[in-house]
This record gives sequence, C-alpha cells and structure tokens, in this order.
Amino acid sequence: QLQASGGGLVQVGDSLRLSCTASGRAFSLYTMGWFRQAPGKEREFVAGIFWNGSRKDYADSVKGRFTISRDNAKNTVHLQMYNLKPEETAVYYCAAARDWPLSNFVSWGQGTQLTVSS
Repeated sequence: QLQASGGGLVQVGDSLRLSCTASGRAFSLYTMGWFRQAPGKEREFVAGIFWNGSRKDYADSVKGRFTISRDNAKNTVHLQMYNLKPEETAVYYCAAARDWPLSNFVSWGQGTQLTVSS
C-alpha cells in the first residue's frame, strides 16, 4: 500500500517536495514512479526511479526542475519539485512497478493534490 503526501497550494516558481511511503517489506524490489493527472486530462508520467536508485527517468517537461529519490530503508520515495508552473496543477500519484521502464504496476497511491497559483 502506498501513501502519498506533501501536496498543497503554492505560488508560481515555488518549490515543494512530495513523499510516498510504502507499507510492506517488498518496497526495495520495485521500481517507483510519480504520475499526475490534471482536470480533464489523462494521467501522465512524471518521474521514475529504479529499485536501487541507479536509474532515473523524467518527463521532458520536468527535466532539470524535478528530482526523484528514494530511501529503501524508510520505504519512501520523494519528488522534489522546483520552479513550479500553473500547468502542473494536478493530483500526483505514486506507483510501484515490477519492470523498468515503469510497467506492470503492482500498486498506486491515493494521490495528493498540488495547486500552483499564479
């Protein structure tokens, strides 16, 4: 089970860190990712990280501004976001997957709302 947190209301250009905590002992075996879904739009990939952190991938729109990291000892994955834009207002979801690139998903978090106000 995944629990996402850290969302909120921020201003354009602000920074924010999202966290996702997993229950269970298998966390370190999974590739983890962040996705987002804006109102009226499909869910889209944001960032992914390999089980041991050796590989990371980002959507082109967030490269250079977002950083994904994980702490397997704490069963946690983070998404550090800088220079946020209004169009990034969305519900952000974390997900656990068996494969890299992210696929064969095993669990999704409940989502955390991020609103970027201009």
